[in-house]
Parts: sequence; C-alpha cells; structure tokens
Amino acid sequence: MNSKEKKYRHELKYLISASQMELLKMRVAPFMQLDSHVGESGKYIIRSLYFDDYNNRCFYENENGVDPREKFRIRIYNHSSERISLECKRKERGKTLKTSVIISKELATQLMEGKVVEDIESLPPLVRKMIIQIQTLRLRPATIVEYERIPYIYKNGNVRVTFDTNVSSTSDYKTFWDEHLPKRPIMPVGMHLLEVKFDEYLPDYIYHALNINNLQLTAYSKFYLCRKYTLNTLRRNL
Repeated sequence: MNSKEKKYRHELKYLISASQMELLKMRVAPFMQLDSHVGESGKYIIRSLYFDDYNNRCFYENENGVDPREKFRIRIYNHSSERISLECKRKERGKTLKTSVIISKELATQLMEGKVVEDIESLPPLVRKMIIQIQTLRLRPATIVEYERIPYIYKNGNVRVTFDTNVSSTSDYKTFWDEHLPKRPIMPVGMHLLEVKFDEYLPDYIYHALNINNLQLTAYSKFYLCRKYTLNTLRRNL
C-alpha cells in the first residue's frame, strides 16, 4: 500500500442542466484536455462507499456547515476492485484536503464490516485513523454513491473541471463489489453536477468559459444529497 496526500484546494460545485453541460463542455474543450483515464467513452464510473457514525455526524456537519469537518470513503472505478482507494476528505475554511491510500480488497472488506484488523501499527496512518474512529465513534458504512464523470484537466493551477451525471445511491453496502447494484437516482430530472477544483488560482479564460457567475452554486456534496434521501425515506417509514 502506498499513500498520496494533496494540499488544500478550492472546490466549487454547481447544479447544471443537460443543455448547460453540453455547452460548457464545448466551451472548455479549447483550453482543457480530457483526463487520460477516461478511455474511449470519454468518461469513467466512480463508486464510493461513504461512512458515518450512529448519530449521523458527518451528515449533520455537512448540513450545518461545520468547519472543519471530515468524512471517510472507499472508492473504486468502473466497477473494478483492481484499484481500491481509502480516502478522507477534510473541509476547512472553504477549501478541501483529500488524503488517500491504496488498500487491498481484504482490508476494505474488514473496514466495511468493522472487523478487528491485525497488526494495526504496520498500516498507513490514514487507515489507523479510520480504525480508531470505527472503534471509538462506531463509524460504519452509510451510503454508496455512484455516478459517471467526464473530467477535464489543465496543468497550470492544477485545475480539474468535471461533469458528473447519473448520480445514484443505495444504502446496501453489501452490494459494493457487485458490477450491477440496485440504486435510485438522486438528482432532479435533467440536472447534473459541475465541479471546479483548483489550487491557488483559476485562469481567467476558464472562469469566463464556464460563465460561473450565472450558474447555481451549491454547498451540498453528493454524499449529503444521497444521505438526505436515505434519511428522509427512513423517517417516512417510521
């Protein structure tokens, strides 16, 4: 297992329509290139299993804008378990820090099931931190979030512009490794998510190409939207 840590970055999110997405893709294409991982389809599928405690702390901290706040997730791409990433996203002072480490499927399953992990001291710090929270805060799997991502990159400023479509969710974490799993759409019909991420600055020509001032900024994450749907469903069934 090897770890990778990034510095705090700006992360802006916007609700956009299908027509806006197609227009914005055409407008950024002259300045940015598609991520090399997309393949022939021009996109890839992201599936993340998010964790929360029994008091739904991560959900309510997101809803109330608590600063700082953190959440853990296990992530795979294109339904494949060949590359499994354990990640912690920390939100602080309007910026985001993502810390990640590649883990085995065996370890990922142990974390999901809350099982005792042997030889903890030999594990990367991020894994040890999560195990401590599983033991002390009763952190457990909360929701699976899946979506298709069309990612554009620009080297200067480490800029990423991503279009996330078909955002869907399920609370049945045991289906995480299945290629096809029963899930429900989360976004309003015809709406998608635009994310703009960068380090110190966003080049003016990308800013103007995206026409950011006229877009609908949202503070809520895909995790929050999916958890909100699940919690509302549980409340209605009580």
